Amino acid sequence: MNTTPHPVDEVLPTGKLAALGLQHVLVMYAGAIAVPLIVGRALKLGPQEVAMLISADLFCCGIATLIQSLGVTQWFGIRLPVMMGVTFAAVGPMVAIANGNPGTDGARMLFGAIIGAGIVSILIAPLVSRMLRFFPPVVTGTIIAVIGINLMRVGINWIFGNPVGPTAPMTVSPEHTEWLSAMRSAGATGQAGMLPVPEGLALAPTVPNPRYAALSGLGISVIVLATILLIARFTRGFIANISVLLGIVVGGVVATAAGMMNFDKVGKAPWFDIVLPFHFGVPVFDPVMILTMSLVMIVVMIESTGMFLALGEMTDRRIDQPALARGLRTDGLGTLIGGIFNTFPYTSFSQNVGLVAVTGVKSRFVCVAAGIILLVLGLLPKMAALVESLPTVVLGGAGLVMFGMVAATGIRILGGVDFTHNRHNALIVAISIGVGMIPLVAPRYSQWMPHSIHPLIESGILLASIAAVLLNLYFNGAKGDDEAVIRAARQAEAH
Repeated sequence: MNTTPHPVDEVLPTGKLAALGLQHVLVMYAGAIAVPLIVGRALKLGPQEVAMLISADLFCCGIATLIQSLGVTQWFGIRLPVMMGVTFAAVGPMVAIANGNPGTDGARMLFGAIIGAGIVSILIAPLVSRMLRFFPPVVTGTIIAVIGINLMRVGINWIFGNPVGPTAPMTVSPEHTEWLSAMRSAGATGQAGMLPVPEGLALAPTVPNPRYAALSGLGISVIVLATILLIARFTRGFIANISVLLGIVVGGVVATAAGMMNFDKVGKAPWFDIVLPFHFGVPVFDPVMILTMSLVMIVVMIESTGMFLALGEMTDRRIDQPALARGLRTDGLGTLIGGIFNTFPYTSFSQNVGLVAVTGVKSRFVCVAAGIILLVLGLLPKMAALVESLPTVVLGGAGLVMFGMVAATGIRILGGVDFTHNRHNALIVAISIGVGMIPLVAPRYSQWMPHSIHPLIESGILLASIAAVLLNLYFNGAKGDDEAVIRAARQAEAH
């Protein structure tokens, strides 16, 4: 009788677990703290309260990750190497709620909506999980490839800078700003011959922004990427498995030497702080806001289905309907816990799916270790500030590797799909990838569509998922094909 545990259930030595867990935390950290920063500022909260949101977010990331990877009772936890983090799909609706209701009152309404959506998600998770038969390899391979393609934008923006905001490629000329300010003043005082400046008039950015695509940042990203490639090529075993972590460490050292890493926040942060529930008071449960957030959670659960199927292929563990229901139910439970502890909706982090593919380490206990690290970071603001001080250019070089590996996994799965005898499969893949690229190439394509459906159509992953499922139904029907699933799993494992 074979007593060797499945690679997913293998418990590695403590030192390896800690290092591999830290690697997962570093990969997800930038995304994890971005949402509390955005929503906290939209709520017009003070710096201390925004810092509290970040600590609460890290704390809840840890709790949700432990539940998902360890499993709690027969109802919660898919028991795969899954990292849980705040979903960006909910940012738009949350910012809209925050802008319309700033301050403490807005926070109470927002967290009430999140709690309500978490409860709804727990209840409907079994229904969503029964859609598994609609995800044969031609669908899952396409979705996973689109996930990787969409994530590449994140990694590229880490290297060069975001296309909007302080690091946008172009900025407004200071001379033009001074001129417009003078015109506003002259028009406001009613000087002879001067007309008031029209409301909402703004200057177009025309000057190259020195903060975008700076060669120093690009150089650090290249160093990180080169370090990862050298370690992957010339080492074996544990050192090769933590190549991404070592690349980030080398990049951090170089960034510090170049004066690009600032430790001021580390010095100012306290050593210990407790995360308490209902910091802003009793939540307000508005039915319309709960419905809005529940629609977002349906989007999140469909995306999570793709993530779980991807991990199932990577780890050679078949995802059946009960397992998928446990995973999706945990998305809802994490969101419920997030609302209670003053934070946001949770989902499986796709960035970390790529890390599983890069390292080949399938043990879910690595994510258990990462969950514990996140809990500690949530309680130790000084440690959280240290990780937060890493420049995004350091993560950029690693992002190219990880996110590209997600796309490569999708391509490997599609390699097991029958394109020779079923020409319709090529149409399914071609059209679905094209639809999934729409928000990436034309991010403002929905500007004339009702704002109420924006959360449903601004995710390229969701659009590709819907297109692939519907096209597969149209051409192939909804028959389950166990042999095709097994064949695709083997294809995904073949490196």
